[in-house]
Amino acid sequence: MLILANAATQEMKNINLAVVDFDNSKTSRELINAFGNSPFYTIIPVKQSVNSAMDKVHNSQADAILVIEDDFEEKIVKSEKVDLQLLVNAINGTAASLINGYTSSIVTGYSAKIGIQNVEQFKPAIATKVRHWYNPELNYKLYMVPGILVILVTVVGMFLTALNIVREKELGTIEQINVTPIKRYQFILGKLIPFWIIALFELAFGLLIARLVFNLTIAGSIPLLFGFASIYLLVALSGGLILSTTADNQQQVMFMSYFFMILFILMSGLFTSTESMPQWAQLFNKINPLYYFMDVNRMVILKGSNFADIKVQFVFISILALLTLTWAVLRYRKTSN
Repeated sequence: MLILANAATQEMKNINLAVVDFDNSKTSRELINAFGNSPFYTIIPVKQSVNSAMDKVHNSQADAILVIEDDFEEKIVKSEKVDLQLLVNAINGTAASLINGYTSSIVTGYSAKIGIQNVEQFKPAIATKVRHWYNPELNYKLYMVPGILVILVTVVGMFLTALNIVREKELGTIEQINVTPIKRYQFILGKLIPFWIIALFELAFGLLIARLVFNLTIAGSIPLLFGFASIYLLVALSGGLILSTTADNQQQVMFMSYFFMILFILMSGLFTSTESMPQWAQLFNKINPLYYFMDVNRMVILKGSNFADIKVQFVFISILALLTLTWAVLRYRKTSN
């Protein structure tokens, strides 16, 4: 969590901007300085040539090119429309959108500073004030930490249970258990409950680290968060037990666990908004337990949502818990291998 919360971010903190200033006037230099004074931009020196700047982009030395026309200051003095050209490396569409947004913001601020009201592409039709709820400082770490917590709790819990029974098979101790009078559901619960407790402890420890290191305050109810996590873990741990009873050795169970884990993680909304996914992917998420816990974790921690806000997710995760736990019990056979 300490590594990923700082590394897995969609913030653009070092944008290499190549500026081609054909005007080379006091006004154009003020605009360039506005980018240079921003903590997000590094100005890359280039010759007065767009082709020279494009070479920087091709060589990955620049992320974007800002072209200032030779009549930039003259048009500003005459209060005429001023055009700026922004060329962005859009291999990474998300990064390109952020660069465009940051650049537009700086140009808008510069426009307001010098009183330009007729720059068409940046002219505000309505004066607006923006307030960011739940994450006022737009700190991406606060968004990522709850999601990473979901992954950590799931990975540890699921892998521990997945390796448990198959390890008994490899050692031969499963045969000794099979001849005891213990019932199937008692065996499954005995394998599940210890790791369920460990996973809840891990969640509590992760929340403590998030508070101390990232200053993440839980806005909602802690008992509600742990109550939902308790039901979710029944799904994750039962899934691990199902894989464990299916596989014959640890190598098989590891391959199966990685397959389902990677699929569920990437579809859960950790990095990509699930609302932006195609319809078939959103339908798939109806059976994706990580999707529900990812959503609820962020809602309770960041938004302070109550039970009424998460009742739909609660119903779906409860159904999944009942189905997977029943499947795990029925899947276990007290027979010789």
